[in-house]
Amino acid sequence: MHISLVKAETLVAGVFEANGVLPDTARSVAHALVQAEAAGQYGHGLRRVPVYIGQARTGKVDGKARVSSLQPKPAVLTIDAALGYAYPALDLAVEKLPAIARAQGIALGLVHRSHHAGVMALTVERFAEQGLVAMMFANAPASMAAWGGKKRLYGTNPIAFATPVAGTDPLVIDLALSTVAAGKIMAAKQQGQQIPADWAFDSDGQPTTDPDKALKGLMAPSGGAKGAALALMVEVLAAGLTGSSFSYEASSFMAEDGPPPSVGQTLIVIDPVAGTAAAAERIAELASELASEDGVRLPGRRGQNARQRAIAQGLEIDDAVIAAIKALA
Repeated sequence: MHISLVKAETLVAGVFEANGVLPDTARSVAHALVQAEAAGQYGHGLRRVPVYIGQARTGKVDGKARVSSLQPKPAVLTIDAALGYAYPALDLAVEKLPAIARAQGIALGLVHRSHHAGVMALTVERFAEQGLVAMMFANAPASMAAWGGKKRLYGTNPIAFATPVAGTDPLVIDLALSTVAAGKIMAAKQQGQQIPADWAFDSDGQPTTDPDKALKGLMAPSGGAKGAALALMVEVLAAGLTGSSFSYEASSFMAEDGPPPSVGQTLIVIDPVAGTAAAAERIAELASELASEDGVRLPGRRGQNARQRAIAQGLEIDDAVIAAIKALA
């Protein structure tokens, strides 16, 4: 089905509202999912709608939650997602953290009692579009073992980064600390496709190309021991500092039943002119040097270009995905 972004957001928001989700929350979630779809991140896009709605119906996520915040220190903002969807909490962070960063030079956002953060590139990029450097860390339900271990301890625990670049679009980096994000394996399962053998292990610790076995087994850490160590770092930053559930305590983002995941997200937002007024220009020099080499693509450009095409041309969505969404209303 061919559909514009505006119509896709209206459709998705309406389905959430029909299932008891507050209108403002429904619009926030719909916007995030459609933007993920537009960026080509299908595992975090419209295929998430049935699971998100199912969790609202069972009470695993509170569709009527109202986000709140406190500023306990001049440079610190704590945000309570109130066991609802993460996107309204992230919207609040994007609204409030820039002023704090400009006043203090740096701002720390701590989100607790949260949910799936989706495509974090889309969050950090919103700060970079305001001339700020941003980093984001999120923990997720356990799917990865500590290096040398066999039990689920860490989540895929993504890291995202964005920086403004004078005269052009921001540089954006978004990566899971597993070899791939779990959403890609979920998308492969829904599409009836196999996965590469180096993406995951089955429950016996053996490499698998079966996405169903992968989802029941272990994700492979990116870079082996280094990826596992970085996942530990994110546990501290995203869960330890926010008072949220550690990955091994959090229930699945993909199952409808169970208690709320109650994970955390941490954002660090920096005003680049706090150190030097020429920061954006210097970063532009670095970006130019990167782009000068044949075969090098600046981080974030693929998603940015995909979104621009989607704005101009609309989205092509599998009929089965649209049918599943409409059925939920």
